[in-house]
Order: sequence, then structure tokens, then C-alpha cells
Amino acid sequence: MTARLPVTRALAALLEHTTGRPCGVGEHPRVQQKSGWDTAPVPYMILDSLPAEFAGPPLWDWHADAAWAYQITSVGERADQVEWLADRVRAGVVGRTDGGWAQDLAVPEARVIDRELTYDAGGEPSVSAAGVIVSYVQRVTITVTSA
Repeated sequence: MTARLPVTRALAALLEHTTGRPCGVGEHPRVQQKSGWDTAPVPYMILDSLPAEFAGPPLWDWHADAAWAYQITSVGERADQVEWLADRVRAGVVGRTDGGWAQDLAVPEARVIDRELTYDAGGEPSVSAAGVIVSYVQRVTITVTSA
């Protein structure tokens, strides 16, 4: 069975690379400032793990393949910020060129065999004491098999 943590780290790195924005794994991302580490300014992403599914060849190793599900929440102050970021997330994770993936998703000791965008909710504003925050939720499934 393929471990989840290498897939999570590879996906977070892919998101940061393709969007140019910080991505926190399960929390608000932090960035290095001159005075030390601080919370990232908007827009940014939060990557959360969701329940997974397992499959494999019949009568052999039922856990040979794992479909790891994730939620990517783009956060900003305006709808155009999160739509821009969500467009870049979509293009980076499931974008294709010439019959292949536009971006490589390299996972140590595993081979990515499928990527799927399963949910794309659009921007949703909320008001808090800190002001207006707009979030855009996307869910993806990354299917891997043992290398």
C-alpha cells in the first residue's frame, strides 16, 4: 500500500509551484519574513485530507491502489482573487497538454495513475471580525499504485 504523507507533500508542492502562492497542510500557511515566520497574506490555499478508497487486482492485493481525496480551499479577500487561484489550482492538478498531464506529480515510491477534480464549488464570502473572507473549495482525488 502507498503511504498518504508522500502524496500529500507532493500535492502541496505542486500547488505552490503552479500557483506561486503558499499552501498550508491542514492549517493557515506560514511564510518566512525578515522578522521570522508569519502567517501568509491572501490569497493562499489550505490542503485538507479527506476519506480515501482502496482497490487492487482481484484475489491479490486489495490495497495495491489508493485513491487519496483532498480538499483545496483557496482563500482571499475578493471573489476575483479566489477564482484566479482556483483556476491555477485546476490547471496545475488536472490540466493536460498533448495527451499528458501539464504538471508532473512525483510521489516517492509510488506512481500516480489518475487525477480527478471531483468538486468545484465556486467562491463563498463570509464576514468575520477581521473583515470579509472569500473561500473557493475544490476537491481532487489522486490515485496511486505501488511503484
